[in-house]
Amino acid sequence: MNPPQLSILLPYRNAQPTLASCLESILEQSFRNYELLAINDHSTDRSRDIVEHFARKDPRIRMLDADAAGLIPALNQGLASARTDLVARMDADDWMHPERLERQYRHMRARPHVTVLGSRVAYAGDVPITDGFREYLRWQNACVEPAQIAGDIYLEAPFAHPSVMLRRERIIAAGGYRDGPFPEDYELWLRLARRGEHMEKLAETLLHWRDSPNRFSRTDARYDRDAFDRLRADYLANDPRIADGERPLVFWGAGRRTRLRARTLIALGPRPSAWIDVDRRKIGNRIDGVPVLSPDWLRREQRPFVLCYVASHGARERIERHLADCGYIKGRDFLQVG
Repeated sequence: MNPPQLSILLPYRNAQPTLASCLESILEQSFRNYELLAINDHSTDRSRDIVEHFARKDPRIRMLDADAAGLIPALNQGLASARTDLVARMDADDWMHPERLERQYRHMRARPHVTVLGSRVAYAGDVPITDGFREYLRWQNACVEPAQIAGDIYLEAPFAHPSVMLRRERIIAAGGYRDGPFPEDYELWLRLARRGEHMEKLAETLLHWRDSPNRFSRTDARYDRDAFDRLRADYLANDPRIADGERPLVFWGAGRRTRLRARTLIALGPRPSAWIDVDRRKIGNRIDGVPVLSPDWLRREQRPFVLCYVASHGARERIERHLADCGYIKGRDFLQVG
């Protein structure tokens, strides 16, 4: 066999119901010259037997047993074991479009500056999709261009993790996957954004993304709302646009829910000089001694840096239009916070 041009990183644990269909979608790829690193994360069902059945028929499948328990050690072991610099992530309960690898591989080869390349995804859940998850998919699939991803990095994770192709050496140089009380993929995207790595997405649907009540991201505390809020706050507090203190900091959203979310950041040091709200009943009040002002106050000549904490997607769009009308530029003068 020729040396592989691409590695696929597939950790799995007790994935017996979906693993075979996942593997079939990989073996049916139009791009053929790859190695598949199937890393068994201490499964107690027949998952390893399923992989072994496929591996007996296809030498491109490399069976690995995770040295330590857990997704993050398995991911880092896979990165260390890969024989190529381009690594495609995959999860055992999803499946690929037949041309996924080919399209991402060609794009990455033609654009060596790209560190992370995702794709749009389609919902493939076992249960009816919730309104919240539908809206998240709509936003994620609309967040394609590098400027969009960088500008909205504090909203949500801009990639479905199993949709991405990575440059292995750059990910390892950045510290690989980190283990902690946070979602490992979102932490990696935030860290790469801080390093100035180029991340973008193909405007094609190349992954069927399964969601179910038993999915790891639904059951583990590292993926709950509080974990996301703490992670965002940690990175925001150290973002040079905020940490240097050169511009006054303003929070848009003086309602109870937005104040609670903003306090996660305030507890780390950054404090607002003003709150902005459209509710006339709130304007003129003070929150911990800080005034609540109307959006028109932002038309002042000396612009502050604005963090928009309003959660409604429709309201976010109206806020962005108002800020643009005031001459503010996303990323330079304001950021949306999830």
